[in-house]
Amino acid sequence: MTLPDWQLPPGVDRGLWDYLHAEDMVRSYDEQVLASPLAAADLAFCERHFPQPGRLLDLGCGTGRLCRHFAARGFDCLGVDLSPVMLEAASQSTPPPLVGRLHWLLANIVEPLPLADHSFDFIACLYSTLGMIRGPEHRVAVLRNIRRLLRSEGCAVLHVYHRYFRGLGYRQIVRQWLLTQLGHPQAGDITMPQAYAGASLTLHHFTASEIRELVHQQGFSITEWLAVDEQGQPARGLRIYGWLIALRHNTPAD
Repeated sequence: MTLPDWQLPPGVDRGLWDYLHAEDMVRSYDEQVLASPLAAADLAFCERHFPQPGRLLDLGCGTGRLCRHFAARGFDCLGVDLSPVMLEAASQSTPPPLVGRLHWLLANIVEPLPLADHSFDFIACLYSTLGMIRGPEHRVAVLRNIRRLLRSEGCAVLHVYHRYFRGLGYRQIVRQWLLTQLGHPQAGDITMPQAYAGASLTLHHFTASEIRELVHQQGFSITEWLAVDEQGQPARGLRIYGWLIALRHNTPAD
C-alpha cells in the first residue's frame, strides 16, 4: 500500500511504512526473531513480571509471538500492530485451541486506541517498538496510551536499544555522543545499515537517562532494569545492546 508522505500516520516515516507493508519481511520475520537470543531473554523477563493469567496487551505485536506464548498459559491476549501483513500472519498462525484467547487489532499505537481505560493487567512493548516511533512527542503518546490502559496494580514491560552500543561502530558512537551533547533533535535516531525487507529503517536509540526520565515523566516507576548484550545476557558499558524495563504506576492511575 503506497501513501504520499503527507498522508503517513503520526509517528511513521517512509522507511517504517514500507517496512510495515512489506510482504517479503513477514516470510523471514519469525525465523529472524526466534533465532535471536533476545527473544528468549524478553520472554523470560516478561514471565517474571506477568506471573499469573490476566489480560495482556502487546503493542507492536508483529506476528504474535508474545501473545501466543502467554495465551498458551491462560492469558487473554490482544496484539496491536500497524502492519496488516503482520496481523494476517498472526491470525493464520493462531492454534485452534487458543482462538478464544488471541485477538488482533490493526491500529497506530501513537493514537488513542479504542480500548477501555485501565483494562489490562499487563502491557508489553518489545523489540524496540518504542524506538521505531518517529518523533519524541509520539513516543510520549505511546507511553500515555500505556498509562491509560494499564490497571492500577498492573505491570508494563518495554525494550529499547542503547545509543552507545559498541556494535554500532565507534564512528557512530562518537557522532551520537556529539549530537547528544549539542541537544540535537535527531540525537539517537540511527538509520540501520541493513535493509529490512528493502526498507531503510530508522530506530531511536536511547541513553539510560533519557528513557528513565521519559517513563518517570509519564507517571511510571521502574521495578526492574536489565541491561543486556546481543546474546540477551547481562551487560555493562558499551557492551549494552539494550534494556528490558519493567514499569508500574508510581501514582494512582488517572
